[in-house]
Amino acid sequence: MNDNRRTQWLRGVLDLCVLSALGGGEMYGYELAQFLDRAGLGKIKGGTLYPILARLEKAELVDSDWRVGEQGPGRKYYSLTTDGRRYMEQQNASWHEFSELMRRLLQPKAGDQ
Repeated sequence: MNDNRRTQWLRGVLDLCVLSALGGGEMYGYELAQFLDRAGLGKIKGGTLYPILARLEKAELVDSDWRVGEQGPGRKYYSLTTDGRRYMEQQNASWHEFSELMRRLLQPKAGDQ
């Protein structure tokens, strides 16, 4: 797949991917980046991820909590707020409607070669 096209598509849904990942429980930034990579999105750089987390926190969709590290530096953990969970569920439903529309639109038509 064209990496540029994939990057453009990802840019449109990365906020929802982050919210969805946090829907499974709190994570710190690096852990979240690893989760998204394992999910198939590829490596998400900190310069991309942390501004998204800051924006979601400013919108009160995500909370954060600094914790002292037991064997290293402290970590900032992120979790969904109640509004964040509600927003994620609404956006998830909207995404499924949109992706179904795209699936139907892109499906080969009778007579297509």
